[in-house]
Amino acid sequence: MAAGVQTETWHGPSRRRTPRFLMQAPVDLTVLRSGVPDTLPGRSVNVCERGVAAIVAGELMAGEAVGVELQLPPQAEPLRARAVVRYQDRLRCGLEFAGLSAEQRAAIRDWAKEAKASADDPSIAAPLHRAETDHKGNELEAEKSAKSQIHSIAPIKARKRRRGLRWTLAVLILLSAAGVWWWHWNHAWDQLELSSKGPQANSADSPAAQVPAEVMEKLLVHRVQPLYPAEARKEKLEGTIALNIVIGRDGSVQSMRPLNGPDVLARAAMDALRWWKFEPYRINGRPAAVETTVAVEFKR
Repeated sequence: MAAGVQTETWHGPSRRRTPRFLMQAPVDLTVLRSGVPDTLPGRSVNVCERGVAAIVAGELMAGEAVGVELQLPPQAEPLRARAVVRYQDRLRCGLEFAGLSAEQRAAIRDWAKEAKASADDPSIAAPLHRAETDHKGNELEAEKSAKSQIHSIAPIKARKRRRGLRWTLAVLILLSAAGVWWWHWNHAWDQLELSSKGPQANSADSPAAQVPAEVMEKLLVHRVQPLYPAEARKEKLEGTIALNIVIGRDGSVQSMRPLNGPDVLARAAMDALRWWKFEPYRINGRPAAVETTVAVEFKR
């Protein structure tokens, strides 16, 4: 980021605690508006260890805290600091650094030394105090030049911001479409799996008897607890799902049918019941397929 340095002579005593130097370079100010950070492009007028004067394409209020990003050649990284707005007159504002580190102050001094800028020059600090000096004509020219550069920078930043918003919106739409497609695919797969499993179970083992739930509970040898669905947790769904199931001669669950409850909880219950295992129920000493009911409870 290129910067230009101008020095002028001053014949009166300096009243500045730190010297200020003319510097025209792009500067970005970040201010928090309604909880949303907003970046205002601008152009620096002068800089010192205590603050910076700049022409900014936006409105600021005295006392407002802002983030400052300013490139000090030949530094590779820009100077980033917090600052407080001391005044704004039209597009020109004065900013006082807050909490500037010793390294950052040294970077400003190194820049001034490298650029061979003239220190302790009140005419350079005039934009911060609006003092009328014999060099006011040169400052007005610098202001006009900075304004024209701001007008060229602002549309570029606005286009980049709009382009970024369009990309973000496109990604969100794609993610939403992918989520809807995945849900439909997963739901269709579950339905296909259940429908394909049911007829096979019926053709293999038709239930020979209806057995009370408490009797089959004693024959249960392997139970898998259902997973509480995230969708149900979000909607704060609770309850007990009753299911009618057919247990084959080998003790495995061959088919099931929910009798009540929301679909999301019923699906979770059936996913767990597929892995349940019973001791075979015997009729006249022989294993038989039987029908019974089970209850699966869901609590948050």
